[in-house]
Amino acid sequence: MKQTIETVINLMAASAITAPKAGGKDCLEIVALTEEEDLKRIADEMRKYAHNSSKENYWHRDAANAENAQGLLLIGLAGPVTAGYDCGGCGYQTCNEFEQQREMKEFEMGYSGPHCIMRMMDIGVALSSAAKSASMLNIDNRVQQRVGAAARALGYIECEVAMGIPISISGKSIFYDRKTPSKAALAKSKE
Repeated sequence: MKQTIETVINLMAASAITAPKAGGKDCLEIVALTEEEDLKRIADEMRKYAHNSSKENYWHRDAANAENAQGLLLIGLAGPVTAGYDCGGCGYQTCNEFEQQREMKEFEMGYSGPHCIMRMMDIGVALSSAAKSASMLNIDNRVQQRVGAAARALGYIECEVAMGIPISISGKSIFYDRKTPSKAALAKSKE
């Protein structure tokens, strides 16, 4: 199965690379992980951070997905670049004005920002293309924000914003009908 997972991850990465991007400029960073130790390390980081979030139970749920997956594709925005469209989606009239006046912020377990809306759409299209490739091969997958944030925090991907697509080959998809621990159960487990 490991060879199959590696093949699927590579095909997903190819789909993300060739996905359409604003202005035809590729500003994405793509990283494929298939080692069990890497996935466990990311899951552990998610669990470690969970208590800092108002959505602690979802961090634990997604950590279980990361730990039980056999591969993970990370897709991120390589830098805080604009598309040059002057579309106003960022709240500024021109891209130049946005670049000059925006105040970049960094979050502990998240992203930097704000970013060009066109570049965020580039990530979305690349994620969709990669997920579709896995789906066409009947490989279970799910686009997840938290796994991307944890992988970014650990330095697996050098980028401004990252999302992840864990994949799994099993008799039943680990990504649906997922068990989200209740806040009461989490509190009890800490006792």
